[in-house]
Amino acid sequence: MSDTNTTYTQKEILEKARDLAAMIARTKEVDFYKRAENQIKHNDNVQELISQLKTKQKQLVMYESAGKSELLKKVEAEYDALNEELDQIPIVGEFKQSQVDVNDLLQMVTQVITNTVSERIILDTGGNPLTGETGGGPEKSSDCGDGCCS
Repeated sequence: MSDTNTTYTQKEILEKARDLAAMIARTKEVDFYKRAENQIKHNDNVQELISQLKTKQKQLVMYESAGKSELLKKVEAEYDALNEELDQIPIVGEFKQSQVDVNDLLQMVTQVITNTVSERIILDTGGNPLTGETGGGPEKSSDCGDGCCS
């Protein structure tokens, strides 16, 4: 356990953040993501569907800006059909799930850091962790004597 009176520099914190990032990059979630992405890159069927989707996206933008609503509806339907076909490919579903899993892991880490820093601030200022209020409220802050807190 670290000393609660230790003060860290931004540089030290960023070093630890890089260490944490390296740890995250070596998780099973990130490993699965990388393998799934590699499989997708080397799957000709998936790459062809992605290429067709990009073409349809360009057509959608062009027809929308030109106000061609009939063509827009037709291309939207084609786009949706291609997207559904792509989603039916198992590795694509696995890849999308791996994106969610990695994002969830990053969100959990962010939440733990946020909550831990907030709790530390509350405790260090003599606040109440149950209510989430820091210490030194208005009635205490005016007692500091230097006039900065009023």
